[in-house]
Amino acid sequence: MRILLATISALTVSALALAACNNTPANPPDAIYHNATIYTGVDGQLPATAVSVKDGRIVEVGAAEELLKSAGATTETIDLGGAFLYPGFTDAHAHLYGIGEREQTLDLDEVKSIAELVGIIGEAAKALPPGQPLVGRGWIETHWPEKRFPTRQDIDAVAGDRPVVLVRADGHAMVVNTAALRAVGLDGKPASQPSGGRIEVDAQGLPTGMLIDNAMAAIGALEATPAEAQIRETYAKGIAREVSLGWTGLHNMSVVGAHIATLNAMDAAGEMKLRLYNAVDGGDFDLMTEGGLWGASRDGLVTTKAIKLYMDGALGSRGALLSAPYSDQPETTGLLRSNETETLALLKKAYDANIQVCFHAIGDEGNKLVLDWMGKTFADGAAADAMASGADRRWRIEHSQILHIEDIPRFKTLGIIPSMQPSHAIGDLYFAPARLGPDRLAGAYAWRALIDAGSIIAGGSDAPVEQGDPRIEFYAAVARKDLKGASGADWHPEQAVSREEALKMFTLWPAIASFRESDLGTIEAGKLADFTGFSGDIMKVPEAEILTVTPAITVVNGKVVYRAQ
Repeated sequence: MRILLATISALTVSALALAACNNTPANPPDAIYHNATIYTGVDGQLPATAVSVKDGRIVEVGAAEELLKSAGATTETIDLGGAFLYPGFTDAHAHLYGIGEREQTLDLDEVKSIAELVGIIGEAAKALPPGQPLVGRGWIETHWPEKRFPTRQDIDAVAGDRPVVLVRADGHAMVVNTAALRAVGLDGKPASQPSGGRIEVDAQGLPTGMLIDNAMAAIGALEATPAEAQIRETYAKGIAREVSLGWTGLHNMSVVGAHIATLNAMDAAGEMKLRLYNAVDGGDFDLMTEGGLWGASRDGLVTTKAIKLYMDGALGSRGALLSAPYSDQPETTGLLRSNETETLALLKKAYDANIQVCFHAIGDEGNKLVLDWMGKTFADGAAADAMASGADRRWRIEHSQILHIEDIPRFKTLGIIPSMQPSHAIGDLYFAPARLGPDRLAGAYAWRALIDAGSIIAGGSDAPVEQGDPRIEFYAAVARKDLKGASGADWHPEQAVSREEALKMFTLWPAIASFRESDLGTIEAGKLADFTGFSGDIMKVPEAEILTVTPAITVVNGKVVYRAQ
């Protein structure tokens, strides 16, 4: 018996010694990201140097020397090489399909004149089969020496009978050639202007080729319906671009209802590398309801809970709805794209179904009307269900660009979230003063005033209207200057935000705007492991250097979806 007990005791001691030697934790993390400066996004918390992850969620945040002790045999330790890690950056307003299309169509972002545009179109036309439409996007005339929009005659000179469709950068206007106008029956004098749109005409009353907002719909007849494989490829290209820039999430605006099933299928097939929050085109509300497509995918990477509506157009093409005439074109106040009776009925339907509303409004009158209509919907709803405001609904105004000063506090009062894109301010500074005059600039791109009034701002890019680069958006928010460091007179530099606020605009506040603040927006134990890494410290480097840091790593659901070479 003594021998047996001694043997058991010796074996026990040996086992304990072996375990102590191996020092294997009982439940090790899947991965530990270390050798980094980690900004958690939690107010008052100093940066950490490591974060551990298991099953897609954060286990612990702290010092690398301590967290690395928890590594097991299967734990991947990821050395970030001194990079700077932040909560996952989310683009709170972009168009993923359009981003993918931009990767596959003629990119006109860098065109500097009508003459250069014509040259590019001429060369591109030579490479296409006869009669095949030529489609391009991204031009903006505000810097051009010609100081005007292009016309159909400009394009006719090099394109001949081939239909050409060139979408302006803002996506709210296009110029087409005579062949395109003829193909859709718009080549003669328009009998009437479309509701919510405008066909620009010359001195003879004939179309110039410029179609604005709802007038663009007719050109859709020239577009072939893409096959399912092409739709998936377009989304895949958009996703690849977004994660390579550092975005971990995207609030996907104006999604075609039929595309939701495609996005869900891509997720189920493991092709979704980006966290999506979909706002479906409002016209597809019933399609979504009947198809049972509202809700989240099994892994939560794709959520569809919102609709997108339009009150007006864009400022650059003078489609934004203003309370007073445009300073540089007094005969117009812009375009009203929504019918009040029809829209109020749709807002009630969304309210009753607990579907979030994302309402496009750029002009001061457009924003005022959205606030009025949403406020009426909340008041009517409160009478039925005792809700005192729209705060729990988190309805949003997308862009909120030009505001009456007295309307700024109404966002907080009504519980409406301004969803804004900082790059618009540094791009529009070249033409907004001419469109608006100095007085209306006081309520333009008023980030500071909205935050001071108690609102949060969901920050986005509006890509492909803008480049869609998180570095540009962060820089624009804190510098309020163009990419060369210049700003215009009366451009209200006091409306810039702090770096801590800018970080929230692209992390925590988009999480709140999509009902996910318990899971996203900061780096804390228990939250989903979405991280954005840059080569430099955007919280401390000089403003201009924000634009020079490079994306280092993008992590979604604890998995590396992009890493720089």
